[in-house]
Amino acid sequence: MNISQEILRHHHGETTDRVTLTYEDRFLRRSKLTTETGESFVVDLEQTTSLNHGDALRLDDARCIAIVAAAEPLTEVKGAHLLRLAWHIGNRHMPCQIEADRLLIQRDHVIRDMLEKLGAELTDVVEPFTPEGGAYGHGRTHSHAH
Repeated sequence: MNISQEILRHHHGETTDRVTLTYEDRFLRRSKLTTETGESFVVDLEQTTSLNHGDALRLDDARCIAIVAAAEPLTEVKGAHLLRLAWHIGNRHMPCQIEADRLLIQRDHVIRDMLEKLGAELTDVVEPFTPEGGAYGHGRTHSHAH
């Protein structure tokens, strides 16, 4: 079985296959993955790492496997005060995909209730989820260490 110990960030080169992963599944250190064509391989990274849509994993035989963000259940957030809504989401350290006219967050009934009370327009969607990285443009934002 092939092994990958190398991540190629924002890979634009040739890939031989793809693996489609949710946001949570793209956070890994050691895992067995299966490509779209059914090939299994092991990821064995030095530390737990967040993979992004567009990255690739180089296998020990030099082939590259593309990372694709899977469609998953999300809540689309719109409203007249989108910046204020984004602040409240960020204040709760919730991953958020920020776009020009909307925000995307993972479904959460408590956050949904808060956003409705703030006047947000909410729609359940199923789309790939690529939230903003940490304060320095990468990584996860689950920690309260600043």
